[in-house]
Amino acid sequence: MRAALKEAEKAQGQTSPNPAVGAVLAIDNRIVAKGHHRGAGREHAEIECLRNFDAPVPARATLYVTLEPCSTVGRTAPCTDAILKAGVRKVVVGAVDVNPRHSGKGIAQLRNAGVKIREGILAGECARLNEAFNKWIVTQRPFVIAKCGMSLDGRLTRPPGEPRWITDISARRHAQGLRARVDAILVGAETVRADNPRLAVPGVQGARQPWRVVLTRSGSLPRRARLFCGRLTARTLVYRRKSLASVLKDLGKKNVTSVLIEGGGDVLGQALDTRLIDKVHIYLGPILAGGSVIAFPGRGAATTTNALRLNRVSYRRTGQTVCVVGYPMPSE
Repeated sequence: MRAALKEAEKAQGQTSPNPAVGAVLAIDNRIVAKGHHRGAGREHAEIECLRNFDAPVPARATLYVTLEPCSTVGRTAPCTDAILKAGVRKVVVGAVDVNPRHSGKGIAQLRNAGVKIREGILAGECARLNEAFNKWIVTQRPFVIAKCGMSLDGRLTRPPGEPRWITDISARRHAQGLRARVDAILVGAETVRADNPRLAVPGVQGARQPWRVVLTRSGSLPRRARLFCGRLTARTLVYRRKSLASVLKDLGKKNVTSVLIEGGGDVLGQALDTRLIDKVHIYLGPILAGGSVIAFPGRGAATTTNALRLNRVSYRRTGQTVCVVGYPMPSE
């Protein structure tokens, strides 16, 4: 199953609005074929894996797949049909598909056809691989990641005249990798005016580039901003006088499964106050900046009991920067 997870990870950020899935075929505990889903409309992982084996599947073979095989017709034929046609008699499943159209049905269909099924193997890891898809397919709302690079005193900026960056180059490269795995990057108008960002992923072409989303109250944005110039102009969306919640709802309808909020402070604060954050990526630079922009301003919590607390927290050092990743705990 770990080998299947590695297969699935190869296409992270490329399969939306489909989940990332990996599969491996093993005979006598030796992997003889691998496959992964490469994008919406393309072969599913199980199909690619079986095609790569290119031989009759012996009864002693076992197919390992990170997500329950689909059992309905979509852009491709049901994977359960292909598994049965190939003669696979043993299937090990990581996570059950939370998609109401599929959930449990693929496993039941295979089991009813006489296939030996084991499920729930590395289920947590397999589910986390598709945490954005799992939220969107059930709620039609994108998975929201709040990301910022801030100083130890909670600032997003340094005083006027000081160098711009708070984090080091290795942390910024790490953040670029995060951009490559989401469907959209969202910022406020002040970030566009102050930083003039491209919000693009270097080296990524065409449709794989995330949507660039701007929230503005006045609608007054620089016409020559990088977001409105160049080949990615069509992938820029501007929302005027819309709440963050309504924008996320609309993006969900557009099949945007994940949104990375990159700032500025006002948007991050709004996301915190309205409890719209599903995950945080905070890059802590080794500096006390004293800048004017606070990372998460807003109403704040009236008491520490009401503060947003993180669960499953991890820490990673990237150069001289520490990246803190965590998931907000549900409100009591």
